[in-house]
Amino acid sequence: MAETLLSPGVLARENDQSFLTAQPVQAGAAILGPTAKGPTVPTVVTTYSEYQNKFGTTVTSGSDVYTYFTSIAAYNYFQQGGDSLLVGRVTNGTYTAATSSIIPTGSGGPATGLSPFVLETLSKGTIMNTGTQELAGGALATGSADNIRWEIVSPNTASGTFSLLIRRGDDKNSVKTVLETWTGLSLDPKASNYVARVIGDQTQTIATDGTTTYVQTTGSYPNASKYVRVSAVNYKTPDYFDNTGTAKNAYTGSLPTAASGAFGAATGTPFTERTANFYGAISATDTQGVTGSDYTTMLSLLGNQDEYQFNVVSAPGLTKADQSSEVSTLISNAQNRGDNIAVVDMDGYGTALATVTTAATGIDNSYAATYWPWVQTPDPDTGDNVWVPASTLIPAVYAFNDNSSEAWFAPAGFNRGGLSTVVRAERKLTQGDRDSLYQANVNPIATFPNQGVVVFGQKTLQKRASALDRVNVRRLLIELKGFISQIGDTLLFDQNTIATRNSFLAQVNPYLTSVQQRQGLYAFKVVMDESNNTADVIDRNELIGAIYIQPTKTAEFIYLDFNITPTGATFPG
Repeated sequence: MAETLLSPGVLARENDQSFLTAQPVQAGAAILGPTAKGPTVPTVVTTYSEYQNKFGTTVTSGSDVYTYFTSIAAYNYFQQGGDSLLVGRVTNGTYTAATSSIIPTGSGGPATGLSPFVLETLSKGTIMNTGTQELAGGALATGSADNIRWEIVSPNTASGTFSLLIRRGDDKNSVKTVLETWTGLSLDPKASNYVARVIGDQTQTIATDGTTTYVQTTGSYPNASKYVRVSAVNYKTPDYFDNTGTAKNAYTGSLPTAASGAFGAATGTPFTERTANFYGAISATDTQGVTGSDYTTMLSLLGNQDEYQFNVVSAPGLTKADQSSEVSTLISNAQNRGDNIAVVDMDGYGTALATVTTAATGIDNSYAATYWPWVQTPDPDTGDNVWVPASTLIPAVYAFNDNSSEAWFAPAGFNRGGLSTVVRAERKLTQGDRDSLYQANVNPIATFPNQGVVVFGQKTLQKRASALDRVNVRRLLIELKGFISQIGDTLLFDQNTIATRNSFLAQVNPYLTSVQQRQGLYAFKVVMDESNNTADVIDRNELIGAIYIQPTKTAEFIYLDFNITPTGATFPG
């Protein structure tokens, strides 16, 4: 069909403008902390197996094997029904990816030493270096379950295609563990099967403009592979076929050779020349091999609500006693964003109850909650029972609560606050201990015969008595604000008329009614009319809505009066 008109007529042309802009990264919870491997930018995982593939499992420090709090938190979160987790990997120093140049065909192909294309691992750190030394059977000497290798199969000069396998680093040629298979790839940048287009070539780096830290994305094609990206295509084959459909001689030698290869040149190693402190031994200067200042970049990134969205955040390994500045930033981020609650720890393992309550009184914020004491839980990767701070497991409690009920139910008590994976708490709290903690807004983790270990409180760290000193009410407000704000977004730049106001009311009132029916509200009222949208307000290009709610309260103090009466007395009807 002609694309121009040479004589009078109508030409109907199509311009595809349906490309979607990037949406905020959304997750149920966010966990900050070191991991064995993985991207150094916030990344979402939806299962624990995906977490293991991206962020690894155990690490070796000294002569022992350990698992990070981050991994234990992720395991429990998904065990309790969590559906998506934003992981913010914290590192000490500079971490870079491993690379590998694909072997060229040689004759008629690229110049000597120039491979057709280069692969780069998405995960960063020296753990991704597999080395080139092969053992018997084609196993790599330094290959492991945490790194990868590649293999080119079925190069076909007639069609100009080849296939790429991504294999696990600890396999061997006779028994391959294939993680991904990419078939029918080409080096033709005009083709739909162009290797960079299919696998992806984007990379994300952390940048700053002096005041703001942000993630900068470079590259043309989103990464479809979970393990690698194409960092360079050195020898492209545009229009691989001539007009007869035959492969051009100039390109037939450009395809990669059928071979396998390894990755190297990555930098970034934890625990250099020292043994890190894990579990109950974490301190102000060493918390799992990092320090509080190592969290600064990740805290800054997660302060960006437009880029990352989640409803609860924790950083197990940070405590107010040892990393006060970072804990304060975590809480202020939650308050400034207004869409999540920060679960924080007051002090390390073995701390006295009075020390914890004193630390808690130094915080006054309804967007934060703290729990105590520490608990012992099985390490999902080593099988050992290890001590972890409460913030490691509380996001899992929230996930179970939201799955079994609603966000505005209390994530506490025997119905929704059970810690099924906990072996025991650091100490068994008496009624007096629980009273002292609750009066200081510290939520007790209690132990009961035949019931196990249970979260037995749901206060926020707000000092002033109000509805917002309870976790369920704070999370109710987060839910309501999030949903209703989205409705408001759809009305921006619409005409400031009665029709627009009615459109808002027609969406908000049914939603609040449904929340009321689901036991989130006693009552509500929404006002958006001439009473609060006067002529002056309209002239300022403003649209004002007033939403009044009465949040449902929880039964935390139950009094049962047993009245003993004389024999023969009648009971009131």
